[in-house]
Amino acid sequence: MKLNLRRMQVGQAGRVKAVHAEGELGRRIRDMGLVPGAGIKLQKRAPLKDPVALRVMGFTLTLRNNEADFIDVEV
Repeated sequence: MKLNLRRMQVGQAGRVKAVHAEGELGRRIRDMGLVPGAGIKLQKRAPLKDPVALRVMGFTLTLRNNEADFIDVEV
């Protein structure tokens, strides 16, 4: 099932299907390891739901929801 990264539940794992951001933001997201095919797991959310903490390539990464909106995930 394909969904937006923002809609993932805590503890849910999947693979990045697509990154729709362009320009500097797209480059920065890809530089963090969020490229198509990368395995991710949503570890936790902040109390106000923003940012989210992801596990990707053996490290923890935090993203704001407005950045997560550009990433589609296959769960």
